[in-house]
Amino acid sequence: MKLFASSFIALAVLGTVCLAYVYKEKIALKLMPELNQGRAAGIPPDSSRFSHMTLVSGLDEPMGMAILPNYDLVVIERKGAVRYFNNHSKELLQIAQFSVFSGIEDGLLGVAADPQFEKNNWIYFYYAVSGDKNINHLVRFELRDQKILQSSKKVLLEIPTQRTYCCHSAGHITFGSDGLLYLSIGDNTNAEEIEGHNPTDERPGRELSDGQASTANSNDFRGKILRIKPKADGTYSIPDGNLFPKDGSLGKPEIYIMGVRNPFRISVDPKTQYLYWGDVGPDTEVKAKEGKLSYDEINQARKPGFFGYPYFLGENEAFPDYDFATKKEGPPKDPLHPINDSPNNTGIRELPPAQPAFIWYGKGPSTKWPALGSGGASAMAGPVYYNDLYPNAPYKLPDYYNGKLFIFDWVRKWILAVTMDKEGNYVGIEPFFPQLQVIAPIDMQIAPDGAIYLIAYGTNWFARNTDSGIIRIEYTEGNRNPLAVIKVDQTIGAAPFDVALSAIGSRDYDAGDRLAYEWKIDNKKFSEKEIRHTFLKSGKYNILLKVSDQYGGIGTATVQVKVGNTPPKVAIESKANRSFYWDNSLLDYQVKISDREDGTIDPERTKINFTYIPAGNDLATALSGKEDSDLQYASIVKLYTSLDCKACHTTETKSIGPSLKDIARRYKGRNGADEMLAHKIISGGSGSWGSYPMPPHANLTDAEARKIAGYILSLGEKQKNTPLANRIYLTEHKGKGTEGAYVLQASYTDKGANGIGPIATSSRMVLRNALVQLEDYHEGNISVMIASLKTGYVTYVANITHGKYARFNAIDLNHVKWIRFRVREEGIGGKIEIRQNAKDGLLVAEVKIAGGEIKDLRTGWKEVLLPVVYTDKVSGVKDLFLMFKNDQTNKPLFHIDWIKFEK
Repeated sequence: MKLFASSFIALAVLGTVCLAYVYKEKIALKLMPELNQGRAAGIPPDSSRFSHMTLVSGLDEPMGMAILPNYDLVVIERKGAVRYFNNHSKELLQIAQFSVFSGIEDGLLGVAADPQFEKNNWIYFYYAVSGDKNINHLVRFELRDQKILQSSKKVLLEIPTQRTYCCHSAGHITFGSDGLLYLSIGDNTNAEEIEGHNPTDERPGRELSDGQASTANSNDFRGKILRIKPKADGTYSIPDGNLFPKDGSLGKPEIYIMGVRNPFRISVDPKTQYLYWGDVGPDTEVKAKEGKLSYDEINQARKPGFFGYPYFLGENEAFPDYDFATKKEGPPKDPLHPINDSPNNTGIRELPPAQPAFIWYGKGPSTKWPALGSGGASAMAGPVYYNDLYPNAPYKLPDYYNGKLFIFDWVRKWILAVTMDKEGNYVGIEPFFPQLQVIAPIDMQIAPDGAIYLIAYGTNWFARNTDSGIIRIEYTEGNRNPLAVIKVDQTIGAAPFDVALSAIGSRDYDAGDRLAYEWKIDNKKFSEKEIRHTFLKSGKYNILLKVSDQYGGIGTATVQVKVGNTPPKVAIESKANRSFYWDNSLLDYQVKISDREDGTIDPERTKINFTYIPAGNDLATALSGKEDSDLQYASIVKLYTSLDCKACHTTETKSIGPSLKDIARRYKGRNGADEMLAHKIISGGSGSWGSYPMPPHANLTDAEARKIAGYILSLGEKQKNTPLANRIYLTEHKGKGTEGAYVLQASYTDKGANGIGPIATSSRMVLRNALVQLEDYHEGNISVMIASLKTGYVTYVANITHGKYARFNAIDLNHVKWIRFRVREEGIGGKIEIRQNAKDGLLVAEVKIAGGEIKDLRTGWKEVLLPVVYTDKVSGVKDLFLMFKNDQTNKPLFHIDWIKFEK
């Protein structure tokens, strides 16, 4: 993405109109009107004037926040937890736990404080109600003294849904400056089994795959954005100007916008009352102006309307009218006169004219908006900023952002500012604060002091992520505070513990500022940029670095060092290949563990786990989880944690319901216990452990429920442990395809020492099939041809040209004598080089591939064999680079399907 000119240039040009003065050792930069006019005219501010801090981290699927007038935050998590961040004490508390259905994408989805919160203490939530009734509720509570008063509950709206199929829940709540409440609701329609088309399956029994029954249905709340006026008694009124009459004669009078798919984040322009939302797009095979008709959208509604889905996307590009029974495509709908003629429609037949999107983009690069990038997408709309609404705010954004709309993308991790003219028409788009790397931004709001608050969902879906959290962004004029950065070589070990500390990464964005450093360590102060310090006694030590400039600007950073316990050492030694398995090959291994404080290794604190994981999600889940987890149940644990079970059950201790280990102990050894628990998981029940009912999980299959039951029962059994050393013939993979892997994991958790708690250290060895699809490379610049009828359903790397490359991580060539390629000699021809660790690294093998012409994409494949000479230089687990060369041409050289490592 394009970065914009630094305001250092602007300050140099306009320096004569800037007046700097020093007062009480602090500098203030007074910018003259000409500078602000320059910014308003199109000179972006220096992004280094933005600073950020993480207020909270490690949240469990954060979905949204409400910023209270005192800058405290109410944060919701999808599985039902309501958390309260105290801005003064910086403490995060859990103040409530909603009983929610959190299957598919449902759960606790929306939160907003009333615009008059200071007077009425009202706060609103939107969530999927647990139990056997498929409904969601928009509710209101009173929030006083950091407590949600349960007796104050008012249900404003009840939304019928379906819980048989995934997905699209949306659920965002926001208010306009006129006090009207907006609620976004996803289409709640089956996104699978739609055969590459839009979900308009009208066959009997397929109603849940027909978006015409939800988003295009005027008598259904789903796939809509509602607008209501909350009343003091907990009810609401219908404001003037919604899409349908207040009497409900043409549709639900609460509907403001219809024809949306998953309007996940919405906002209302505080001046124009224009409504903005990001709509997460489908995955279809329908051709479009830019790739396929799978656009994500940023939408603008100046008035109520129908925004096209499931018939249109983007600039009203139309889907063909696909007949799922005959598999034939018919003419598309007319966007000016769309007709919902589905037998599943219970609303009006003649819909309002379809409105085009404001901004739209597909999976590939956008020719219209190249700054949006490419790849997966989840479009979201943030606030529209107006400088004069923050007259005395200390951190307000500069005039440059006046009238701009902020948008962001959960998957692509960018935040962009959209410039509009006075009428709200699109003018331009640019990155905002590009240095900030937010992992899956999911909510964005501006506080009364002008600071921006962001929620980062984190890396993994349906999980508690360490990189999730709440981020506060501040903009400052005048003298900028230095940025303090601590680098430390180690943070935990035994006394005496020698630590190297460096502030060399600290910096000041104001040219010419002189930095001073002050370390506070163990009640001592040091003033050097780099120091070494030896901790002689055990304990926990907080190290503070303060970096200051000559004008009083100060930046701080902290790090904690723990002295008294050394991490264990865990190593897996083997003479076998550490990357691949072959039929009937032998894995001989020995796990070596040592710990300085424990001395003798306790077998009870040692965990060795070896298993074959067949393929797909199970393998991916296991390899993305904790290295000391039980691989056998990795995918089931992920499914379990995605449900609402955690609201009532923890693994170790009693909550609303019994702990999982208590359940396992009660039913240990009972015949049929797994079937009984599986039935109860699906159907629900009460009385076995108390009066609190267990909600049903009817969306689970019998097989899924039995697996969850098996996982729970396993917690009552003594875990089988693989020996520290063994010789295993690898045969379990036979007949199970090429996507699985053998995984050996070893971990040791020490006993803790000298006031420092236990430390776990793990090691892992993963053996995969020796046939590797070339499209599974870890890094490179090659292009993949997706499998289709035209290619004979072969996915391969196509049109390779000179200079292209592909990198594969951690490849061991021990015992490998040959490397086999499946190639098609279609093109000019060239050479394949295999190198280690770098593009110009050690040359392991090379081969020339002839050129040719092949007209049928399904034929012409041949196999080429390269000998490998294994030497000490080649030995070890190293990255492997495949380099493709022919410096005599820039035309395609050849195609490659797979690579195979042979003994």
